[in-house]
Amino acid sequence: MWNHTDQPLAVLITFRCYGTWLHGDERGSIDRHNNKYGDPKYPPTAHWNQISSDRLKHAPVKLDAQRRKAVEDAIRETCERRGWTLLAISVRTNHLHVVVMIGSKEPELVLIALKANATRQMRENGCWPHEHSPWSEKGSKRRLWNDRSVANAVDYVINGQGDDLPDFDY
Repeated sequence: MWNHTDQPLAVLITFRCYGTWLHGDERGSIDRHNNKYGDPKYPPTAHWNQISSDRLKHAPVKLDAQRRKAVEDAIRETCERRGWTLLAISVRTNHLHVVVMIGSKEPELVLIALKANATRQMRENGCWPHEHSPWSEKGSKRRLWNDRSVANAVDYVINGQGDDLPDFDY
């Protein structure tokens, strides 16, 4: 059944850690000129990947167990405080996915709030001592217009991210 309003039922938000998927990467890449649904990715290119790596302002960021917990806690708290309904969350070592019902709020503002509060919580927990952001620029904000797309997104976030990560680091 289609949602006949001008407001999506929920949004699938994804954002990556800084430096963890560069142009030329073996997984392919996109840029601001090639970023529409269905557009092919640019193929892997070792030279382009090296240029992208050389341009990094600091080392790529990975989320260890302490950082992952801080990020998840911050996202849960942000949703609760703002009255958004969190349907699914998966914080991985280099990215995270959130399915959230945000009402009429603009998805871009939700993305900004989630990133900012996750960074703040990591700093408060003492696991992000840096001035710079741990996140790559922007992020994905896929609007979910019907129950089926919401259910598929929740399933993807909960069951499609691979094995559970440990609560500790080796």
